[in-house]
Amino acid sequence: METPPCRDTPPRRFFETCRRYFGDDPPKGDFPVQKKSPKLCGSNYPLSIAFIVVNEFCERFSYYGMRAVLTLYFISFFHWDENLSTAVYHAFSALCYFTPVIGAIMADSWLGKYKTIIYLSIVYVVGHLIKSVGAIPSLGNQVVHVVLSMVGLFLIALGTGGIKPCVSAFGGDQFEEEHTSERSKFFSVFYLSINAGSLISTFVTPVLRGDVKCFGEDCYALAFGVPAALMVLALVVFIAGSGLYRKMPPQGNVLLEVCKCIGFAIKNRLKNRSHHIPKRDHWLDWASEKYSKQLIGEVKMVTRVLFLFIPLPMFWALFDQQGSRWTLQATKMNADFGIYVLQPDQMQFLNPLLILVFIPIFDLGLYPLISMCKFNFTPIKKMATGMILAGMAFGLAAIVEVKINETDMPQLVPKESLIQVLNLAKNPVQVTIEDQDLFQQPVEAFQDPAEYSNLILNGEQQNLHFILQHQGLSLTFNYTVKEKSVYSLIVFEAEGSLSSRLITDLKAKPENGLAAVRFINGLSQDANLTIDSKQFVAVPKNYGVSEYLLLERDKYSNGKCITEMGEFTLDLGLLDFGASYTVVVTNVSGDAVQTWKSEDIKANSVHMAWQLPQYLLISAGEVMFSITGLAFSYSQSPASMKSVLQAGWLLTVAVGNTFVLVVAQAAPMAQVWFGAFSRANALKRALGGASGCLCSGDTASLPSPRLLHGVLAVCTSFFPARALAGNFSQEIYSPKVILWAKSPGRCTPVRADL
Repeated sequence: METPPCRDTPPRRFFETCRRYFGDDPPKGDFPVQKKSPKLCGSNYPLSIAFIVVNEFCERFSYYGMRAVLTLYFISFFHWDENLSTAVYHAFSALCYFTPVIGAIMADSWLGKYKTIIYLSIVYVVGHLIKSVGAIPSLGNQVVHVVLSMVGLFLIALGTGGIKPCVSAFGGDQFEEEHTSERSKFFSVFYLSINAGSLISTFVTPVLRGDVKCFGEDCYALAFGVPAALMVLALVVFIAGSGLYRKMPPQGNVLLEVCKCIGFAIKNRLKNRSHHIPKRDHWLDWASEKYSKQLIGEVKMVTRVLFLFIPLPMFWALFDQQGSRWTLQATKMNADFGIYVLQPDQMQFLNPLLILVFIPIFDLGLYPLISMCKFNFTPIKKMATGMILAGMAFGLAAIVEVKINETDMPQLVPKESLIQVLNLAKNPVQVTIEDQDLFQQPVEAFQDPAEYSNLILNGEQQNLHFILQHQGLSLTFNYTVKEKSVYSLIVFEAEGSLSSRLITDLKAKPENGLAAVRFINGLSQDANLTIDSKQFVAVPKNYGVSEYLLLERDKYSNGKCITEMGEFTLDLGLLDFGASYTVVVTNVSGDAVQTWKSEDIKANSVHMAWQLPQYLLISAGEVMFSITGLAFSYSQSPASMKSVLQAGWLLTVAVGNTFVLVVAQAAPMAQVWFGAFSRANALKRALGGASGCLCSGDTASLPSPRLLHGVLAVCTSFFPARALAGNFSQEIYSPKVILWAKSPGRCTPVRADL
């Protein structure tokens, strides 16, 4: 290791000199700023990168673990609807990718990368702690929880976003210039550590949320607390390697200089619009009166790369919905894999798992094979292919959603309601409803209706006559029916005759894959029912009806029914994902009560495994798009602007999330969110409008929110088609601008999302 010039220094300047030497302060003059770090096992890899890789693993575990359960946290803990939950999720994601600009400015202009990472990591930790405290149910009311959670999310976004453009660049700074091959391999390991952290966290934190109970419900405090602990560990590990780092000094306010240069060039060009003034080769050359040729040349490189970034937000608009819409889709599916039941938010672990599998396959297999076929698979074409794969993934997701919608309740419309008849009498009953052409055949005893029937009303509500005919008896009952409601008509025997009761049913499937169950007590005594030793409900006698209970999907065979006659066992059987049940306690037999179960809303029948193809495509698209693009942005950035240009890359993620947020909130959200191909005419409208107003941000023409994902898929595919066809500006492909022509053909990852 090089010896610092601290010896023979006057004592009063000793500590200041050493501190400046090791990079804590910007050096002055010709003062040396770099030192050689010890190597790993005699290789050319500096020991300091081990601390950076471990830090990144822990930080990514922290971020992705917290984000994996965030959407369901909004829905289950705050009781927000899907649309608000999705909007806040993408607002948070967008903020995480807008804040890299702040981190880049701090690193390049003020503190340097090392101090920026330290300070913003502390902010990051504080945000996690506040978020965890806000998830404790007993702490205050709903307002307190929301405020704490939003403050925590803001600090997390500031912390994670601020360090994004710094960590990978700081890792690259640890290598000497002659070790370019080792630096490229480091970026591969760096990317793998990111996905390893993401893989483990997206599998573990949903388990902490769903399988561990605290305060009588899902343990979100633990699910957020573990990522907080990992972020503390990340900070400790990073600080532990402090003495080994090469700490490059800040390069000055580069971003401000770039903006000033661009602004001056535009202003100067507008002032000199006369035909008598000679034209210049490039519009940025109009800044030459004030700025150096070197700066103008570097800004040209940056603007050319940024021009290439224009279509990239469309990819992220699709990609980041894995944590919102795809997770919500998973809550409507069957998650039973036989030996294990997945939590809906655990499906996200497929993406990092597939990334870890695809990187070596693509690097060592696919790309060399394509090269052997004499096809020039340039970085631009790789990115374009990745965007197309993302569009295809959402096409498959739309098809899956169509199948899911088939098990949903029918859409409720004005002046209509839904009704079914549950005949609890011993014999068939003929049911006639005034002015309605329903139930042509008698309703059999204890027959589970196949589906609900439509009631047509003449207003918002209507008083209807229900005529029941049973063994020569004809009885009329009057009930008031409201529009957009779902009812069950309970028919039962009472005092040697017939009686009935109109009860209100659920309008939609239970959220998050839960099962809903209510009880009708056919006994002559009040019953107290205990389900799984946790859920308790009291049901009045003589066909009294309980409220709905929401239960995890499981077999419930050890329930208890307590009446005046004693305690009896209650076997409910399997309560499946997303189903709604009416359980009728009919009589007592021995030490158990006899029950009859009606499935009012059908269980989720589409298996979660059908999401695998869309995850395969989106992950393959990420490998081609994200890794290639990140390496490209790093290679094209001048030495003084690496953090700034990487922040620009991350800004495309923010814009993509903002696009989803704006479109989702501007469109009417009354229908199911994404079934772009659910109807042929819907697909036609999506294809017809994709390249026009929809891409320009005009959401007024959206035919329905179901088309959101189809439209995004079409928009995403529009740009790659041009890239593959070679219609981009030839200036972008120029070897003087794009240095990939001199780079190895293999994909070199630089920085994950990440």
